[in-house]
Amino acid sequence: MSAPLLPGPQVPKPQLPDQLWTPSGPDLVVLGDNLAVTAQLPDASFRLIYLDPPFNTGRTQSRQTISTKQAVGGSRVGFKGQTYATVKGTLYSYNDDFADYWDFLEPRLEEAWRLLAPNGTLYLHLDYREVHYAKVALDALFGRDCFLNEIIWAYDYGAKSGSRWPAKHDTILVYVKDPKNYYFDNATVDREPYMAPGLVTAEKVARGKLPTDVWWHTIVGTNGRERTGYATQKPEGILRRIIQASSAPGDWVLDFFAGSGTTASVARQLDRRFVAVDANPDAVEIMRKRLGPDVAYVDTIAS
Repeated sequence: MSAPLLPGPQVPKPQLPDQLWTPSGPDLVVLGDNLAVTAQLPDASFRLIYLDPPFNTGRTQSRQTISTKQAVGGSRVGFKGQTYATVKGTLYSYNDDFADYWDFLEPRLEEAWRLLAPNGTLYLHLDYREVHYAKVALDALFGRDCFLNEIIWAYDYGAKSGSRWPAKHDTILVYVKDPKNYYFDNATVDREPYMAPGLVTAEKVARGKLPTDVWWHTIVGTNGRERTGYATQKPEGILRRIIQASSAPGDWVLDFFAGSGTTASVARQLDRRFVAVDANPDAVEIMRKRLGPDVAYVDTIAS
C-alpha cells in the first residue's frame, strides 16, 4: 500500500504506485527517517546523491524570519514619521547534538553507496568537525580510487575570533561509484569572474572562468529572495553547480537531508527529477510552500 499523503490544501496530487517510488513516478518529498525511507528505494537508482547532514555542533540550530510592517503606534519610526512594527515569523529549529555521530551517519553513507547508479556521484557536505573522519570512512566504503574531489565552499559571514583563525568554509567530499565511468560535465556549470582579470583577454573576462575546487559563494542573505527561514539553508548557487556538473536533464537526484528543499528546487529548475527526504515536519511544510502542488508529498511516519 502507498504511504498516506500529508494533509494540506485540497489540490490534485499525483497518484503513487504501490511502491514508495519508481523512476516513472512523480517527484517525491517524504517525511520520515531517511534510513527507513531509503531502505524502500531500489538499488542503483540515482545518478546524483547529495547529503548535507547535521554537522554535530552540539547545539540546537534555529532560524526565525523577521520583517517590518507599517503600523500605527509601532515602535520604529521611519520616513516622514511613519511608524513600523517588527513582525517575527515562524521559528524553525532542529537538534544538532549526537552522542555517537558515526553510529548515525555511517549507515546512511552505506545506503547512499547502494542507491548510486553505476555512473553515479555522491556529494557529502560537512564542516571541519567531522570531515576528516568522513574521508576515511568513504575511502573504506567506496575505495580510495573513487575519491574525485574535496571542494571547499568559502563564504563571508559569521562570528569573528581573536583566539584562532575564524572558520569560514564548509567541505564537500565528492566520490564516484566507478572511477572509470561517471558523469561529469563542467561545460554546463555557471562560470565565475576571474580574480585577476588583467591577466587574461577581454574575451575570457566576458566569458568567465570554470570553477576550481574552491568555491567562493556567499550564504543565503537575510532578506534574500531564497530565504525560507529554515536553519542552515544552503544557497541555490552551490546546488546548481553540483547538479549541473554531475547529472543530466531527466536524471534522478536524491537528497537524504532535504531541509528547506534547495536541492529539489534547483533540480526542478534544471529539468532533473528528485526525491527529497526529511524527518522534520517543519522542513516538509517549507518544501510544500516552495515546490507547490505538482509533487507527491508522503508521510511515512503517520500513525
